[in-house]
Amino acid sequence: MSNSLTSAPAAPAKTDFIRSIVREDLASGKHAAIRTRFPPEPNGYLHIGHAKAICLDFGIAGEFGGDCNLRLDDTNPAKEDPEYVRAIQDDVRWLGFDWHSLRHASDYFEVFYLAAEKLIRQGDAFVCDLSAEQVREYRGTLTEPGRNSPFRERSIEENLDLFRRMRAGEFPDGARTLRAKIDMASGNINLRDPALYRIKHVEHQNTGNAWPIYPMYDYAHSLSDAVEGITHSLCTLEFEDHRPLYDWCVDKVDLAHSQELVQPLLDRGLPFEAAKPRQIEFSRLNFNWLVMSKRKLLQLVESGRVDGWDDPRMPTLQGIRRRGYTPSALRLMVDRVGISKQNSLLDISILEGALRDDLDAHAPRRMAVLDPLKVVLTNLDAGHEESLTFANHPKDAAQGERSIPFARELWIEREDFAEVPPPGFKRLTVGGDVRLRGAGIIRCDEAVKDADGNVVELRCTLDPESRPGMDGANRKVKGTIHWVSAKHAVMAEIRLYDRLFTVADPDSDADGKTYVDYLNPDSRKVVTGYIEPAAAGAAPEQGFQFERNGYFVADRYDHRADAPVFNRSVTLRDTWAGK
Repeated sequence: MSNSLTSAPAAPAKTDFIRSIVREDLASGKHAAIRTRFPPEPNGYLHIGHAKAICLDFGIAGEFGGDCNLRLDDTNPAKEDPEYVRAIQDDVRWLGFDWHSLRHASDYFEVFYLAAEKLIRQGDAFVCDLSAEQVREYRGTLTEPGRNSPFRERSIEENLDLFRRMRAGEFPDGARTLRAKIDMASGNINLRDPALYRIKHVEHQNTGNAWPIYPMYDYAHSLSDAVEGITHSLCTLEFEDHRPLYDWCVDKVDLAHSQELVQPLLDRGLPFEAAKPRQIEFSRLNFNWLVMSKRKLLQLVESGRVDGWDDPRMPTLQGIRRRGYTPSALRLMVDRVGISKQNSLLDISILEGALRDDLDAHAPRRMAVLDPLKVVLTNLDAGHEESLTFANHPKDAAQGERSIPFARELWIEREDFAEVPPPGFKRLTVGGDVRLRGAGIIRCDEAVKDADGNVVELRCTLDPESRPGMDGANRKVKGTIHWVSAKHAVMAEIRLYDRLFTVADPDSDADGKTYVDYLNPDSRKVVTGYIEPAAAGAAPEQGFQFERNGYFVADRYDHRADAPVFNRSVTLRDTWAGK
């Protein structure tokens, strides 16, 4: 017997412009090994857009036998929190990746400081006393060059003295900055003497109150890549205009040939890995129907319009994980979207389609009734019980089978019965037949109503010649419906999640509206339904297709076997198409 693992054809090699660069660099001997990094700032929760960067950073390293570091760019302590650090690590692991080394930009604060003193001694940096408002005035515009700061020509000695006093905490917040000395007439505004350090008397989650000055992002990011020996620094397109500054910092400091600057790390037992990295930009992952601004998401959380950062309607990785999105679905989506240098707004159906395809292939099937209507099979004995065998997955025999109890009283979906059927209705009517999935054909003889005229029970007969395996099972009927045994079914809380916004562009401010005005009031409905026993015992985060209803997942936090809670991940088909 052949081994399916070895006989299956190998997946084709991924091709895009970044992977082409990596292949060329390895083939030419420029790099003996590849090292990438995923460098989120721990100032919020990761969202769907980050999934692309994670898959790219870790994926490329893995494909080419290299390493990928997880680095927390924690240079802005006022906005950072250990809660976000933990969530980021959880998200990366959930997506199926692990890091070569866990680093923090704060690990390198001493290196950044020594590098800044080197820039001052080289005449490449100066201490500036201009206020933030004055800096903006001096910067110029896209069409007009900037003007040199009046402090630009300070002596090296004075700059070193002032910078050391900044380091000692002598000056208040905002009083001075350390700026690169590049070109105030540059067509790239990022090169107009950008700030490298600012004064902030803020406690840092890792370094406490040791530092009253903190490096700016562009400076810290470039040197962090250099000190870690990153070969390919993959960034989204908004950093393309920052690349000249990135290269300037890397080249002017030259950590690869300045071991003395890295000595604080060597003294802590870290290896000397410094090298010259290359920044490469790719397009962001943007979807319609979503809001991904951290500010707006924070407002949704703080205003109570959603149930926290991990609300299943949120585009955070914590949220979509709780919704029932799988790591394999996200990786499939990233593969389908591809890597390009053109920003574009993608339709959310691409994301939802990847989830449907993944779950269709892998999710076991179960039966659940979300809006129950009782059916009594009057020709069965009151105590009738039997077990029916169902496949766990119609396309994957390897998933095996399960037993489902069948009895005289059942629950079916209320919408599967119509007293006055509309044209084309193919399910149950009074006097009509329908096939019970895997159990036989039933005829509805009577609809029992309450005092208000509402149908509360259907009295039906089961055709004894139509049971599975009998000749009568081949009798043609128009429809097939699902069911659960009323006696054996388990009551469950079912949370029906849908898109959070009612329009494709919730960021639009047309007609004076904001994204809050476009919130979908039906994005979360909670119903009490009945599920077959085999679903109740699901582990948290186990996903199923509830036949004919959609894909559902046992809630990560609230689900228990004795009190099941399921979240709808996605409907069986796109119900928003054409809206």
